Amino acid sequence: MSAKDNGDIFDLDATLFCGQCFSWDRLPGGGYAGASGDRALFLCDPSRDLPRALADPFWRGYFDWDFPYAQARAQFSAMDPILKEAAAFAPGIHILNQDPWEALCSFIISQNNNIPRITGIVRRLCRTFGSPLEKSGDWALFSFPRPERLANCTPGDLAPLRCGFRARYLIDAAQKVSSGQVDLERLRTMPLTEAREQLMQIVGVGVKVADCALLYGLHRLEVFPMDVWMKRVMARWFAGKNPDCFGPYAGIAQQYLFHYSRNHPECFTEDEARERVS
Repeated sequence: MSAKDNGDIFDLDATLFCGQCFSWDRLPGGGYAGASGDRALFLCDPSRDLPRALADPFWRGYFDWDFPYAQARAQFSAMDPILKEAAAFAPGIHILNQDPWEALCSFIISQNNNIPRITGIVRRLCRTFGSPLEKSGDWALFSFPRPERLANCTPGDLAPLRCGFRARYLIDAAQKVSSGQVDLERLRTMPLTEAREQLMQIVGVGVKVADCALLYGLHRLEVFPMDVWMKRVMARWFAGKNPDCFGPYAGIAQQYLFHYSRNHPECFTEDEARERVS
């Protein structure tokens, strides 16, 4: 963990690998490499390279450096002992400001999938349809392909990605976004129900994928994505409550709870825990 300007803490590893993003890798020497849109970043020595990156407004915004996470944790800690424990388990997690198109595609790919496979598909998508960005030694980073690049593709063109039925969904998303039928930037300020409905025009996008795109790609912090596991978390620890009870920062609460439950399989049945870590 590293100290922030305001004395709070930031956990780079937990932030990058807590299930909100699939475009980063751990480097053999202990650093990190990743990209957002057409921007690449090597953090070979995070203690040295992260402060340099934060001098760039793009990466400072990407890592959500200036949001008052300590204040959010204090509010959660006053709400519920489980939520307090989850927030204390990984207090340095930030919600990344990802590219909206990249986040949408990533969570379309995430359907019925696990994190290693999602990461592999995203990597192949960038290498196949993106552009070379930077290299460090043998490690090369590629841009995330824009919707216009994928809009004219066929499922056969996407076969090298090995993303199965999701290829059709990615192409439909590219066509609707590139044509303006789904305007991602307008979703930042659109009423939540309408924003969700806009995204659900895309073939294969249901409530969960739409909510992930809104939280992780458009920084709608009031959104609380509910996959199978978060439904179990709610049923086990917050029975009778709904995500609205977590207030305007519900998405941050969701991330704390998701990461905590993922790292505490003993809190669930043997079958649930096995499925959780698969």
